[in-house]
Amino acid sequence: MSFVGEFHWPIRVYYEDTDAGGVVYYANYLKFMERARSEMLRQRGWELDRLAQEEGILFAVSRVTIEYRQPARFNDALIVSSQITRLARASIDFQQAIYRSQSGELLCEGQVRVACVSAAQFKPCPIPKHIREAILER
Repeated sequence: MSFVGEFHWPIRVYYEDTDAGGVVYYANYLKFMERARSEMLRQRGWELDRLAQEEGILFAVSRVTIEYRQPARFNDALIVSSQITRLARASIDFQQAIYRSQSGELLCEGQVRVACVSAAQFKPCPIPKHIREAILER
């Protein structure tokens, strides 16, 4: 099965992203990954708020595995890569990585599973057929 190619999203580290040691606080890498996934979907025409309103679905993170390799610091320019690696009936798996823009150094990488859930009931539901087909086409 062929999936969507790798998507890249630039991010700058702001002072608010860092901890007392001057490095990016560990949970903020997850925020960076979230932004990149959202932008990847937006680029393909799927606004998350519209999916909730028009399709009655939300995507909720159900699993995350992350490995930290090197710290990012204040004012670093980063690139977050995202790629869909698995499309199931009611979930999507993403492989994501964060690199330092200048050197290409890998800072962290992770796997994220998002589950499709009903916006009204917050229970798992199938990904709409036209969205699944659009993912498989790209």
